[in-house]
Amino acid sequence: MAQDDAISQLLHQTQGSLPAAKPKSLPVARPTPAPVQPPVVMSAHLGEHDDRTRLVIELSDPVNLRAFNLANPNRIILDMPEVAWRMGAPPVPSGHGLIKAYRYGLFRSGNSRMVIDLSRPARLGETLAIPPAAGFGYRVVIDLFPTSQASFEADAGWPADLRAREAEAERKAMIATTPALAGKKVVVIDPGHGGVDSGTKGVNGLLEKDLVLEEGLRLAKELRARGFTVFMTRDKDSFIPLRDRVAFGRAHHADLFISLHADSNPDSSVTGLSIYTLNDGRSDREAAELAKRENQSDVIAGVDLSGGNSPVAPILIDLAQRDTINKSSRFAEAALARLAGTTDILPRSPHRSASLAVLVAPDVPAVLIELGYLSNRADAEQMNTEVWRTRVAGAIAAAVGGHLGAAGTSAKNP
Repeated sequence: MAQDDAISQLLHQTQGSLPAAKPKSLPVARPTPAPVQPPVVMSAHLGEHDDRTRLVIELSDPVNLRAFNLANPNRIILDMPEVAWRMGAPPVPSGHGLIKAYRYGLFRSGNSRMVIDLSRPARLGETLAIPPAAGFGYRVVIDLFPTSQASFEADAGWPADLRAREAEAERKAMIATTPALAGKKVVVIDPGHGGVDSGTKGVNGLLEKDLVLEEGLRLAKELRARGFTVFMTRDKDSFIPLRDRVAFGRAHHADLFISLHADSNPDSSVTGLSIYTLNDGRSDREAAELAKRENQSDVIAGVDLSGGNSPVAPILIDLAQRDTINKSSRFAEAALARLAGTTDILPRSPHRSASLAVLVAPDVPAVLIELGYLSNRADAEQMNTEVWRTRVAGAIAAAVGGHLGAAGTSAKNP
């Protein structure tokens, strides 16, 4: 608590000289030219006290930071321009304070954020800035105080300007900015998670978001070499909301949408690749648990979900989607046959179905491939090798070729 005590003393000594900070907002100290490199988040410090929990973030440069809270579940969002995260080993909450856990990363291009999960309702104090001193950079001090659930919910919600920003980003996701080449079949590759949402962490430290991005890029290269037009929902470590991923596939008139993930299971002995297609809401317990986890991606990243219904329910009642699901299932079976000679396959029912939000486009055949179990040491180790990644990407590409046409230009599926 030494650093926290020092900050308290500094705040007490300089309170009269610090500019008054607007609640939940950190203004820029003075206009400066945009740096070539983004500001760097150098460290974070967590102080847990009886009356408050204090989070101190140290940066190389001042930034515009917005803090607001969202309910269901209770969380605090720190929204800021794009920064580089260089925190090393960040502090871990003890479980006794108001902060249960937190995560950070790129939310959209040009926009980073930290999402703080609360152990109980909390009220945001004024966000204060401390200029560089005593070897430290710019420090942002955020105090959280206990409050009631009713008060928390009354204050929860997205600021209007950020809501407008997200609405515009979603609108752009529905527009294909790059046309497909005439006569070419289109495949959209969707590396899951990303940015502020890291997905599953493997027993060997491998992050799901990094694994699936690297495999997605490798698969895209294989498919382009076979004559397909390929688009990726993300080609860097950034977060993409689930509905934007679906809109992206539809905007590009994809002949096939492939979402890449890696699974986890409390039983570390479970191993093997599996492929999911969309169902009508009926699934076994394990498939339902996977859907619950994967469909939480927007919640994890702090996406505005107010006023929106489940993206699954209204589309599943459309009987026209049955043809799309059938095409998806045929590809899943063909891909499993190809992959069986390349990697371990989940022994029991490797072709599964679940109500996965990322697969709901009624006019785009889509699958979600769980490449293996990061909770299993053997799976995690092989997924971290170049040989395995190359072979699996090649097998998936071969399955796409067999399904859509080897040159990427054959007639539509029957």
